Amino acid sequence: MRNYKLIDADCHTLEPAHIWTEYLPAKFHESAPQLVKDPDGGDAWQFQPGQPLMCIGLVTTPGRKYEDIKWTGSTYDDIRRSCFDGAARLEDMDYDGIDAEFLYPSQRTMYYFMGNKDREFHLAGVQAYNNWLSDEFCANDPERLFGLAQMPNLGVDAAIAEMERCKKKGFRGIVLTAWPSGHDDLCAEDDRFFAAARDMGMPVSIHIFIQRKRNPRPTLEGPAAIGTMALAGMIMFPPIMCELIMSGLFDRYPELTLVGVETEVGWIPEALEQVDNFYWRNRTHTGVNIERLPSEYFHENFICTFISDRVGVKNRYEIGVRNMAWSTDFPHHGCDWPYSRKLVSEMFDSVPAEERFQICAGNMIRAYDLPYKAEAAAA
Repeated sequence: MRNYKLIDADCHTLEPAHIWTEYLPAKFHESAPQLVKDPDGGDAWQFQPGQPLMCIGLVTTPGRKYEDIKWTGSTYDDIRRSCFDGAARLEDMDYDGIDAEFLYPSQRTMYYFMGNKDREFHLAGVQAYNNWLSDEFCANDPERLFGLAQMPNLGVDAAIAEMERCKKKGFRGIVLTAWPSGHDDLCAEDDRFFAAARDMGMPVSIHIFIQRKRNPRPTLEGPAAIGTMALAGMIMFPPIMCELIMSGLFDRYPELTLVGVETEVGWIPEALEQVDNFYWRNRTHTGVNIERLPSEYFHENFICTFISDRVGVKNRYEIGVRNMAWSTDFPHHGCDWPYSRKLVSEMFDSVPAEERFQICAGNMIRAYDLPYKAEAAAA
């Protein structure tokens, strides 16, 4: 049992250099991502010859000045080991005052495996990551390091089987990068997966957006990159939220918890007002038939994470105190390690202690049924 006070609801791992040779079956080693050098001598993952490299600079920034951050030139030897090593992560968490973390994968790597036409390779890559996360990274302290299992999109049966396997390994939740059915849009086939998630008590996370065949890849370089990085969650996640709600999913499975990750929260009150309005005006001709207003499902079934969102904290009653969860995005370029406690203190200045606890720890304790024990009051 732990006395959690500050829980990071969204942080990431960087796959270590050895992951694919140790966790992927030998017959797939030649097709696995290969560690190569980028143009500035840094380490990068190459998925296939001729494809753009997955440089690691912007996803391994802790300890660096803003002026020194760039995609290229970073190596596994000069970044903090906590990016890919669980024991080192615990040390950096202690230094930053973080009691526990919820861990998400490197999405670019998952896109590579999940976009591969070889179904066996696709599943092997997803399972290799999940096994490394559980057996190596989180094993350093399973009550502080909570991995979210990556799901394949090879059909609902494959996704349920992997969720069951990961539940047995100790995972407390899962992350969807694409709909389990493999279709671009949420469909009736996906219901069995969500029913299984409910039955297993596994909250479902969506990190910013759902990968679809028709989606263009986001721009991460040049003038357009700032807008993409700053606004991605509040632009890409709201339509997914609406898709889930309007499908009637939460009428069928009201106990289901959906976590919107790295979405920020300040936009939520205005979005809910508009969605309620447009639903009511258009429900007949669109054929949408849900039992309550969309905003009611959000307040009952969703938690959204944020990093720095003073507008959201200020408007927490309209958003819902129980619907918000603070995070750092460590070790990506949005994090402020090792100043998390200072920034939380500033952002939550004048917020009542119980509300601050709920947003910074309590909501994740509730959603994931964490082994929590409050400290006894002093005599």
